[in-house]
This record gives sequence, C-alpha cells and structure tokens, in this order.
Amino acid sequence: MTPWDKAPIKFTGPLLRDVAVSHEGPGQTIKALALNDYQTHIPLEDARQFDVIVAHRMNDARIPVRTKGPLFIVYPYDTNPALRATTYYERSAWQLKTMRVE
Repeated sequence: MTPWDKAPIKFTGPLLRDVAVSHEGPGQTIKALALNDYQTHIPLEDARQFDVIVAHRMNDARIPVRTKGPLFIVYPYDTNPALRATTYYERSAWQLKTMRVE
C-alpha cells in the first residue's frame, strides 16, 4: 500500500541499497531528481535499514511516465508503521530521472 493508491500494488525493482552499493566516498545522502524537477534527499541509512525499492514495474507492468514511471523510489510503507509518515512519503520520488550521492 502507498498513500497515493487505493489498492495494494506489487512493486518490482532492485533495492535502493543494491543500487547505492557501488558508491564510494564521503557522501551520506542520495539526491533524487524527478522528471518534473521534484527533488528529495534520502539518507543512505534509509537504504541500509529499509527495503526501499527503485521500482520499474507496478503489478508486473512497466511504469509509464504518466503514471509515476519510468522509475519510482518507494518505501515499504505497509511493513513498518513508522514509515507511514510525511518524512518518508516526501523521500519517495516517482518519474525518477537521476540519483546522486552527496
């Protein structure tokens, strides 16, 4: 479940921690930028602590740009009540264009 959808959704994609594993350096925050210029900052600790997904599929279908694609950073909101908070909702980014560790 996400706060933006009325029914459960199956998200498919790599874990953010696996995407960020190649990072070497002093940065501790992932800056995510969306196609609409929305940007958010995700602590690397979130990627280590939670099963955050960089989804490329919703319900087994590729995610079109007009419905949050091509990539969507999504937290496992329904597995941890602490994640059902504005802080984590704001760290999600759909229509993801780039990520950079700062």
